[in-house]
Amino acid sequence: MLTKNFPPPFRTSVTRQLRETSNGHRALVVWFTGLSGSGKSTLANAVEEKLYKSGYRTFLLDGDNLRHGLCRDLGFSYNDRRENVRRVVETSKLMVESGTIVLVALISPFRYDRDLARSLFPEGDFIEIYCSAPLETCESRDVKGLYARARAGEIKDFTGITSPYEPPILPELVVDTGTYKLETCITQVLSVVRPLLSAKA
Repeated sequence: MLTKNFPPPFRTSVTRQLRETSNGHRALVVWFTGLSGSGKSTLANAVEEKLYKSGYRTFLLDGDNLRHGLCRDLGFSYNDRRENVRRVVETSKLMVESGTIVLVALISPFRYDRDLARSLFPEGDFIEIYCSAPLETCESRDVKGLYARARAGEIKDFTGITSPYEPPILPELVVDTGTYKLETCITQVLSVVRPLLSAKA
C-alpha cells in the first residue's frame, strides 16, 4: 500500500536554473482550456511552432494524445477527469524542471482543478489561456461527430452537453477562437507569453 511518508525529494545537481541559462529562456506552462472544438490544440500547436522556430525549447501535451498513453486507463467520469488533469500537471512540472516551455491543450473542465494546477507552480510559471467559442461553433467544427453522439445519448459525461464546463474567472488571456482567425489568436497568445520568457528566472 502506498504511503505519503515519502523521503524528501532528491535534489539534482543540474538544476532548472542551469537548464534555463543554457536554453537562454525561462520555462513555464501555457495551459489552453476550453470546450471540445474550441481550437485549443490547433492554437497550441501553432504557438509551439512559432516558438520552436524562434529557438525556444518547447513541448506540447495534447489531451487527445495523452489518452492514447499516459491516461489511456481513464474514462470521462468526474473522478477520472480530475485524475487526468493531475497526471498532466505532474508531467508538466517535470518538464518545467527540465527547462522546457510546456504547452498543454486540455479541456480541463473544472475550475477547481485548474486553480489547483496553478497553485502547484511558482508565481508566473502557469499561464492560463481560455479558448472561448460558443457551443454551436464548437459543434459545427466537430468532424468526429462527438457532440451529435453525446446529444443522442451515446456518450456519457460529455463536456458542454451532459457534463459542465466552468470557464476561468481570471485567466491571463481570453482568446475568442470562435470569431478571430488563427493568426490573430497566435499573435494574442505570443504577446502574453514572449515577454515572460525573457524575464529573469
